[in-house]
Amino acid sequence: MQRVSINRLQPGLFISLSHVGWVRHPFLLNEFRISSEKQIQVLKEMGLEDVPWDPQRSTTVPLPEVARSAAPEEVDFGAAALAGMLDEKKVRMERVRRQRERLARREREYDQEISAASEILKTLGPQPAEAHAEAQKLASRIVDGLMGSESVVIQLMSQKVREAGLAFHSINVMVLSLLLGKAAELSAEEMKYLGVGALLHDAGKTEIPPRILRATTRTPPEEEYYRAHVGYGIKAVAGAKGMAVPARNIIACHHERWDGNGFPNRLAGDKIPRLARIAALANRYDNLCNPFDIQSAKTPAEALAHLFKKESGAFDPDLLQRFVKVLGVYPPGTFVTLSNGAVGLVVESNPNRLLQPLVMLYDADIPRHEALMLDLKEAELNVESTLNPANMPLEVVEYLAPRGRIDYYVEGAP
Repeated sequence: MQRVSINRLQPGLFISLSHVGWVRHPFLLNEFRISSEKQIQVLKEMGLEDVPWDPQRSTTVPLPEVARSAAPEEVDFGAAALAGMLDEKKVRMERVRRQRERLARREREYDQEISAASEILKTLGPQPAEAHAEAQKLASRIVDGLMGSESVVIQLMSQKVREAGLAFHSINVMVLSLLLGKAAELSAEEMKYLGVGALLHDAGKTEIPPRILRATTRTPPEEEYYRAHVGYGIKAVAGAKGMAVPARNIIACHHERWDGNGFPNRLAGDKIPRLARIAALANRYDNLCNPFDIQSAKTPAEALAHLFKKESGAFDPDLLQRFVKVLGVYPPGTFVTLSNGAVGLVVESNPNRLLQPLVMLYDADIPRHEALMLDLKEAELNVESTLNPANMPLEVVEYLAPRGRIDYYVEGAP
C-alpha cells in the first residue's frame, strides 16, 4: 500500500491500521474505507502523521497537500470522538462475544444432531422400529422450536471435515425442508412427517456402491442401479410399521419432478405428494452446494439462481418462490464485500431481514477463531456485492470457509 498524510484524508479512502494493532485503535476493523470526517478527527487524535491507503479499494483520491491548509481553525473535537469510539468498540466487542457464544452453542447442538442421525441411519436396517422412533424424536425437537416462533435464524455450520457422510446430507435436507415447510405454513403434524421423511429420504443409498454414488457420469446400467436407492429406501423402512404415509412418500417420491421427468414413477405436478415436493427441492439445493466433486460446487447464491433460472420446471413453482425468498439474497455461506470495503462470509440470516445478515469478517491480523462478527442490523453498513470464491485469494477463502461445505442449522427466533 502507498502512504498518505493524515491531512490529505477524506471519506472514500481505503486505509490500513494494521501497523497500529487492532487493540490499540478504536475502529472495528484494521482495514476499512473512511466514511466520515469524524473518523478522520479520531485518526488525528491518535497522533498518526500518515497511514497506508489502497487506491484500488478506494472510491476517491487523497486531497491535495494544500486543500486543508487554507481552512480556518476549528474547535478540535477529536479527543471526544476518540473516547466515544473506544467506548463504542468495547460495547460492540461484548456483543460479538455473546454472538460467538450463541453460535458455539448451536455448533454443539448440531454435532449432537449429526451423531443422532448417524446412529439412526446405522440402525435403520437391523432395528427399523427403534430407528424410526429416534427419527421422530429428532424431528420433533427441531419442529417444536420452529413452530412456537414467529421467525427463524439460519446458521452456517463450520465443522472441519471437507467430505461429510450421509448423515450430514440427511440433516441438511431435513433442516432445509423444515425451513421451507414453515414458510409454506404446514401444520405441526405435517412438519413432523416432513422432518422424519426428509431425514430418511436417502436411507437406500447405503445399498449403492460408493463408486456409483460418486460418479459424475453414469452408464445406463449404473444409472438404473443408482435410481434403485429409492426402492432400497422403502425396503429399509418397511419394518417401521408406525411410519406415516406422508413420511414414507418422501422416500418414495423425492426424485419425482414437477414436469414429469423424475423417477421412479414419472409423477407430475400436484400428483406428487406435497411433502415430497418440499424435500425434493431441499435435496437438489444441497446437492448443488455439496456435490461429491467439490470442484463443481456452487455457492448458495449460485445454487438458488441455478434452480430458479435453469431448473424451475422441475419444481413446484410456489414452493420454489418460497424457498428463494426464505433463503434470501445472501444465504449463509455467501462471500460478500461490505460498503466499507471489508470482505466477509455470511454466517447467519433471518428471513425477516434478509439484507442484514450476520457476517464474519476477514482480517489477516486476527486469528480465525477470534474473527470479528458484524451484525448488519446494528452497523451502518450494507452488502455492496457478492463474491465468487474461485476469484478470491486462497488465504481469504480458507480463513472464512476452511471446510468448503455448506451445512445449515435452524432455530426459532422471537
